[in-house]
Amino acid sequence: MTWLVTGGAGYIGGHVVRALSDADLTPVVIDDFSSGHRDFVPEGVAFVRGSILDGQLLTRTFEEHEVEGVIHVAGFKYAGVSVQQPLHTYAQNVTGTATLLAAMADAGVDKVVFSSSAAVYGTPDVDLVTEATPKSPESPYGESKLIGEWLLADQGRAVGLHHTALRYFNVVGSGTPDVFDTSPHNLFPLVFDALLDGRTPRINGDDYPTPDGTCVRDYIHVADLAVSHVAAARRLAAGEPVEPVYNLGSGDGVSVGEIMRTVADVTGIDFTPEIAPRRPGDPARIVASGELAARDLDWRMRHTLREMVSSAWEARRAA
Repeated sequence: MTWLVTGGAGYIGGHVVRALSDADLTPVVIDDFSSGHRDFVPEGVAFVRGSILDGQLLTRTFEEHEVEGVIHVAGFKYAGVSVQQPLHTYAQNVTGTATLLAAMADAGVDKVVFSSSAAVYGTPDVDLVTEATPKSPESPYGESKLIGEWLLADQGRAVGLHHTALRYFNVVGSGTPDVFDTSPHNLFPLVFDALLDGRTPRINGDDYPTPDGTCVRDYIHVADLAVSHVAAARRLAAGEPVEPVYNLGSGDGVSVGEIMRTVADVTGIDFTPEIAPRRPGDPARIVASGELAARDLDWRMRHTLREMVSSAWEARRAA
């Protein structure tokens, strides 16, 4: 069975492509390299360079590769930047998703796994986020992901689209040394780049009501994330029931301080993080339950924090 991976040349998409191959499914990648890299696509995997905003290209891709389902990872994912670039964010994430779904309908492709985001929750006032937690996105990025979920649900009602959306927080680590996080906004790359440049990493606030005073978040390994994307695809392909959304959460979370201490231990670079002021709007703790995904999508935390850090560091140094 052939699955199109949109954004398959990116950090998360590249791991999804490898997980599909490991599951004896055939991946096809479409990517415009806005944040992806040609080297992240394995040799032998069919690759189409282009944007999901190009409906004609999508239609040709579905036909030429006999695509049966889509794992939709492509998108503009920088929440902070989206506040300054809302129209670009909506074009990529809303118009892009609508264009993809239209091309799927035209080609008779009726299965999609949507890579959504926990940004749809905004700043929830609960100890443990579940799929039923009220949605209150606080950025154009979060809003665009929630609209993407609505589009899937509407197409499900209109044309029988089989779909599910996976929401998650902070994705870290590397499942293979040749694919790593290159985002200029994510914590691990920022910390590693600082250390490699001889600078001291910083923590934004250490006076939160948490065990060590730093923010607590879900951090999940990218390879675990990829496995559950493929598990969702398999359930859709088999006609098995799925929930409309799943949280891929750790259930307990780790603090930024814990991460910094683990980075120092793994890298052998002794440092004391600089303490910067809190960032406005940063909640003390956001952690999600992964109970439903564990039931249906083979979701579990297979990697310790140390393994997440060490795999990311090894891949970064091999770059």
